[in-house]
Parts: sequence; structure tokens; C-alpha cells
Amino acid sequence: MRIRVDAGLCQGHGRCYMLAPDLFEADDDGYCRPTGERTVPSELVDQARRASMNCPEYAIVLTEEI
Repeated sequence: MRIRVDAGLCQGHGRCYMLAPDLFEADDDGYCRPTGERTVPSELVDQARRASMNCPEYAIVLTEEI
């Protein structure tokens, strides 16, 4: 699974990095950005899904790798 944050949609609520601190962090302006690699380790898939489902703007896009 890969993660992408649509910076044009993010409003900086911070739910993503509160729910999945291993995958997301705040940038200098308080908006979400992925930490490190954009590939989600298998042990963090549930965190990624939880963060995506709780984003009010649907700014977090998860794609399955084939």
C-alpha cells in the first residue's frame, strides 16, 4: 500500500498524525505530510486506513500496490 496526501485538500486538522504518528507528521505550517517512505509497512496498514477514514477533507489517498 502507498500513501499520498493531497496538499490542496489538507486543512491541517491533525487527525492523521494523531492517529498514525508512524506514517504522518505536520509540516512547518501544520499540514499533513507522510513521514519517510510513502510505502506503508504491513504492520501499519490499519493505522493508514484509520487516518484516511478520519480525514474530514479526504486528503489522504491510499493505493494498493500490485
